[in-house]
Amino acid sequence: MSFRAFPSIFCIVFDELNDLYQQVILDHCKHPRNFRELPNPTRFAQGHNPLCGDQLRLFLAMDGDVVKDISFLGSGCCISKASASLLTEAAKGKTRAEIEKMFELVHEMVTTGRVIGDVGKLAVFAGVYKFPARVKCAILAWHAAMAALKGDNLPVTTETEDT
Repeated sequence: MSFRAFPSIFCIVFDELNDLYQQVILDHCKHPRNFRELPNPTRFAQGHNPLCGDQLRLFLAMDGDVVKDISFLGSGCCISKASASLLTEAAKGKTRAEIEKMFELVHEMVTTGRVIGDVGKLAVFAGVYKFPARVKCAILAWHAAMAALKGDNLPVTTETEDT
């Protein structure tokens, strides 16, 4: 039995999955998790996407190599805000190396559409690659997280980063 035997079923499942992904993005946009300034962050980064107007500040509280707490503040489009919100949920309790690996997986996914490895809820951004201007929105928080983990206090921008 092949996909061609049931194209309408595939379309229904795909549409439902698309709707679910859109709902997750909208939920994280309207009700972002960890949307606050940490009182005493050990690491900090700023990010800016001039094409869309996204701006964010990312705060990390590190315990050695582990992200004990992470939060963000900022404004921008739904994709940018949802990406930052989902990033904070995914990064909390992870090591620097684990977050760097997540960045590689997310970067690959948003630029090519290929989901490699377990990205969990972050898979909602797999379709972003179809909209090149939105790739920058989805990856901004991740570039800021990489800068914060490195202790780089210079603001990151999607116009100088290899998106």
